[in-house]
Formats: sequence, structure tokens, C-alpha cells
Amino acid sequence: MNKIYLLILLLVTSLFGVDIPIAKAQLRSFGKSIELNSKVIQLSNAQQSVTSLVSGHLEKYFVEPGQYVKDGQKIALIESILVSKMTADYISLKKQLVSLNKNNEANEKLYDKGMLSMQDLNNLSIQLDAMKSNLFALESQLNTLGIKTDKLKEATGNFILYAHSSGRVSTLLQPLHTVIREDEALISIIKDQAFYIQSYLPLEYGNVVKMGQKLNVNYNGKTILTHVTQILPELDVKTQRIVVLSSVDEKINNLYINSFVASTLYFEPNQQYVSINKSALSFFNNEWVVFMHKEVTADKKHPEDKHEEHEDNDIQYVARVVEIITQDEDYIAVNGIEAGEEYVSDKSYYAKSMIMKSSLGEHGH
Repeated sequence: MNKIYLLILLLVTSLFGVDIPIAKAQLRSFGKSIELNSKVIQLSNAQQSVTSLVSGHLEKYFVEPGQYVKDGQKIALIESILVSKMTADYISLKKQLVSLNKNNEANEKLYDKGMLSMQDLNNLSIQLDAMKSNLFALESQLNTLGIKTDKLKEATGNFILYAHSSGRVSTLLQPLHTVIREDEALISIIKDQAFYIQSYLPLEYGNVVKMGQKLNVNYNGKTILTHVTQILPELDVKTQRIVVLSSVDEKINNLYINSFVASTLYFEPNQQYVSINKSALSFFNNEWVVFMHKEVTADKKHPEDKHEEHEDNDIQYVARVVEIITQDEDYIAVNGIEAGEEYVSDKSYYAKSMIMKSSLGEHGH
């Protein structure tokens, strides 16, 4: 018996040593939210065409249909006269710039000795600036084509086309050894993360749902943030509800198509309520409660505070029954707490354990 009592004493002592975070209830703006039934889908048109930035002759494919490719992976090789000319001009301009810089340095020395006029020196400086501008413009164009100018030693007509996103190759659109025009599609890729959440919204919300509204999805214990991207013009035949599509922009592992999920659609904030952190809410004695800091509640006891029959001065917290009004992804609006009152914002289970252990200890005497 003494061992059990000692164990309880040690447990209570350890609970009192925990640093429990305290926060003040604040007024926050909330919008209406609604719980929806949803499912994970992938649109049939979730494909991306990879197009050539230059015209030329299609020499080689580096991929084949069904192959998985990553963003930045080689797709095709095109032999382009335009690229050949651009790289040749770049190398030529770079050599001319070196020579012109040397001439400019020599002319500055001549000017210092009075052997060259200011007008001649300015003319050479203007030529130098113009050449630098042309070289910079050409360098930007080559970099846009994926040609690294810092490694360019000789002119080349080879243009490598790269994948713009990860996914699986669907179709090779152009046969080898054909002439490709600028902006012509070469292959199509089914994008890796082309997932959407299809939700069913009651008809009465048709006038308030907007593009870009936030929709949170609960998937295997993880909250996925999505935004409304499409509101379909036809109702779902079975449910007679509005069909809303929201895009999944983040990468989610093991996201299975046709999985049914719960989601919450949030509307624009339009009303203020006293709010607390979601982590502060606890279910205690079959009621939703928040553990309040007794130093604040001691002077003015609240009628919803749940006090034990005994008064334990070591317990700094008291359970306050609250009514949930609404919520967003971080906060809950409640009735039963005033703005400015201090409450346990996290680790509420420690405060709950203190109260329960104190109650057990009192009844044990």
C-alpha cells in the first residue's frame, strides 16, 4: 500500500514540475465553416505537353512512353541552326569584348598622357557598353534555353529539351528525324501531383462559395490544405449538391485516388468571437472544457467553473465548461470565456491529470 501511495506521490510531483503554457483568450475574426464529404480524384486532362523552345531537327528521344521522369530530366535532343548561330555569336562577342577592354585600358593611358582626346575616349567607352549589353542579352537567351554559357567553349547546334515537372510519359507526339517548329509539342506527361479534392456542397451555399477559398482535408490523420479551383456548373445527380474541386498543391505520399475523406470549407471572416487555441480544448466529465488559470479566476468565480468539493491551493487550474461556436484551422470560437482571461493553451492533459490526481488523493483520506 505504501508503495502505491509513493508511486502516486511521485507521479503528482512530476506533473507539478511540468511547464504548462498559458495564453490569454482573444477576440478573432471567424468566417462560417461547413463540414463536407469529399474524395480524392485525378482529372483525366491532368497532362502537360512539353514543347520545344526552338525550331530544328528532332535527333533523339531520351524517354519512352510509360517511363517516369523527374523535373529537369532530359527529354529530347534537337539540332537547331538558330542555337548554332546564337552560340557562335556569343563566343565571338566574348572574344571581341576582351580585345575591346584591352584597347580601352590602353586608350585611358594615352588620354592621361594627353595623346588622346576626351571625345575619342568616350566613343570607345560607348562601343564597350553597347557590346556588353549585346553580350548580356545573348547570354540571357541562351540561359533561357538551358545552355550554360560559362561552360560554352565552341559553337553548337545541340538543344536539349528538359521536363518541366515530374510525372509519367504518356505519348511521344512527334516522330524522330522530323523538323520541329518553335513551340511545337513533343511529348505529353501526366503530372505527378495532379490530384484534386472533389467535395459536395449543399445548394444553399451556391451564392457564397468562391474561387480560392480554403478547404482543409483530413487524410490519414494529416491535414492537407487545398484551395477551390473549380466550381462545376452542374449538380451531382445522386446527391443534388454542388461539385467543388480544390487542388492539392503539396506533395503527399500514398494519396490514393477515390479515397473518401472529410473536409472543411472555410468562408471569409466576417464576425468576431472570443477564441482559444485548438490544443486547449479538452473533453472532461462528458463536457467540453478549457482549463483556466486560477490566479485569474480566484477573484471572480465563473458559474461554469467545475470545482471539486475540497480546495487544493496547489492546483492552479480549474475546468471551465465552454460552448463551441465555430473554428478555423488554428483557433476555436467559444462561449463561456471572456477576452483576456488566462487559459492552458497546450498540454491540457497535464492540468487535467493534476485535478484528477488531487481528487483521488482527497477521496483516499
